[in-house]
Amino acid sequence: MTQFVLASGSAIRRQVLEGARVPFLVDKSSTDEAALKAANSGCSPRDMALLLARAKAQDVSQRRPGDLVLGADQTMELKGALLDKLPDAALARDRLLAMRGTDHHLHSGLSIFRNGAEVWSHQQTSTLHVRNFSDAFLDTYLEKAGFALTASVGAYAYEELGAQLFDRVDGDYYAILGLPLLPLLSTLRDFGILDA
Repeated sequence: MTQFVLASGSAIRRQVLEGARVPFLVDKSSTDEAALKAANSGCSPRDMALLLARAKAQDVSQRRPGDLVLGADQTMELKGALLDKLPDAALARDRLLAMRGTDHHLHSGLSIFRNGAEVWSHQQTSTLHVRNFSDAFLDTYLEKAGFALTASVGAYAYEELGAQLFDRVDGDYYAILGLPLLPLLSTLRDFGILDA
């Protein structure tokens, strides 16, 4: 029997799938993301998201014959630059100040592999418009945000306190969380994982 496998350790991706009542297993990929980014430094932030997703799905697919393996990744583009997660919460103030009053893009990449070959992929971009927040708000935010400062590339959890950073967003809620859900659900119905 074909199983649907998430090749990611992301807690938010698991929560999205669980919330939609999608049956799945987790088998985290051992892909070296830093090495892949370094080897493909000329890749656009948008294309990098799909490249990383494909690498994760392919890695896990090789040890799970017959299963549908989902690789997912998200990159952040600010003023044309690809940004990585912050290694230290102390760096969050500078990141958030750079984002203040401007917009950035979150690029989501999804890839499904079966038996070592890609059978589906999807890319989606969301644009988030950061409001011109006050220094007082920033101080409060940094005090309260906690784990979100290093858990995501933008130093925010959009589904929580991070929503207060924005004036508006152009994009799908689930894509902003890093897992464009509706196209994935449609594909899982096509593959018989979900009832049509």
